[in-house]
Amino acid sequence: MTAFFDDWDTPVRPRAATTLASRQADSPASTATASRPDAALSATDARPGAQAPVRAADKRIVNGQGDINQLAPFKYPWAWEFFLNANKNHWTPLEISMAQDVHDYHHRLTPAERHVFENVLSYLTTSDILAMRNIGLAVMEKMTAPELQIYQARQVYEEALHTWTYQHCIESLGLDQQEIYNRYRVVPEIHGKIALANRRLERVMRADFDLTDRDNLHEFALSYLFFAAIFEGCWFYNGFTPIFALQRRGLMKGTAEQLQYIMRDEVLHCAFGIRTLRTLIAEENLQLDPAALASLWEEAETAETAYAGYLLREPILGYSAAQHMGQFRYIANRRARQLGLAEPYPGAENLLPWLDEQANLRKEKNFFETRVTEYQTGGALSWE
Repeated sequence: MTAFFDDWDTPVRPRAATTLASRQADSPASTATASRPDAALSATDARPGAQAPVRAADKRIVNGQGDINQLAPFKYPWAWEFFLNANKNHWTPLEISMAQDVHDYHHRLTPAERHVFENVLSYLTTSDILAMRNIGLAVMEKMTAPELQIYQARQVYEEALHTWTYQHCIESLGLDQQEIYNRYRVVPEIHGKIALANRRLERVMRADFDLTDRDNLHEFALSYLFFAAIFEGCWFYNGFTPIFALQRRGLMKGTAEQLQYIMRDEVLHCAFGIRTLRTLIAEENLQLDPAALASLWEEAETAETAYAGYLLREPILGYSAAQHMGQFRYIANRRARQLGLAEPYPGAENLLPWLDEQANLRKEKNFFETRVTEYQTGGALSWE
């Protein structure tokens, strides 16, 4: 299978120059047009009522004045590459057998392990819907370059797919849906994380949130940072780990495989968000307030500490609340470095080196034991 990453979250170099973005950049016509924008106007273009052609240089992450309906020429070809790669990551939860998980859940998990499993699932069911709302209603609506929006449209679909996956797990195991879905409302430690995310989302989701106002723009950047680097980049990335700890002992392997596919999607979401945010900060000459950043990390850590304490009030074999929080701090430092920011937790160590392996999902399966579920579809198939 073609790998998209040199490591778990670093996109490899762009594919061979056969994409639309590459052909545009390399074509003589595009070179001439770039040097003489008026040369692109034909005789028919000059008729009364004609509009000026779109120039890539006029595009911006937000507050752009270009034609939002015209995809090319690209200013952000990397966003188009994200979209192309995301469409190779196609899967559905129905492709993965849950039969062994049903037996494991009812006959092999200890009460402490069932507590962990159920509450991870409960947190995730609400989180992906919240992530979908953030991208679809708060972020995508404010982006003014269509190549950014088109990837985010795929991202909205993927968040819905993840929600389907959790629902599929709940149905397969015969869990009480109302009880599982309502835990985020009645368990304070789960509710705290969701409430924090909602606070970060509430104001910037408004359609009349004016990003030409510098204070609003700063708030939007902090909100986007929270969702890309913390919510998806730390909480989601670290949030699957208790299930992977069960998988390493041969338990709940179907659910864990589902989460591996979700994790690969989230890796792309996080990488795209960080790339977009860095570009936004550079374009708008933003200086993120260090005190506001410190508060952001502190709030996230406090909520995660409470959640880990409830989730792992009894450690399970191979995993504890202390390990969970240690890994949160280690991943948080990674996100800060990727954003070009100071590490919030200097010296944090990688306590779970096996976690990054889960994102790579390079599996070989016995044909007679299980259906092969790989990301590569469509173009990777032979139609002969």
